[in-house]
Amino acid sequence: MSEPQIDPAGNTQQFRAFAQRKEPEAAPEKRSLVVPIVAVLAVVVVAAVAAYLIF
Repeated sequence: MSEPQIDPAGNTQQFRAFAQRKEPEAAPEKRSLVVPIVAVLAVVVVAAVAAYLIF
């Protein structure tokens, strides 16, 4: 027999723990996307400044 699903809202402490729980996989993915985006933007800005100075 399968175990019944427990509603975390049944207990205030359990609900608070459930609501404050963070997904450990979500945070590193967001951080890993920031670095390449900033790097690409930096290259575009440097290229734009170089093109402006040359022409």
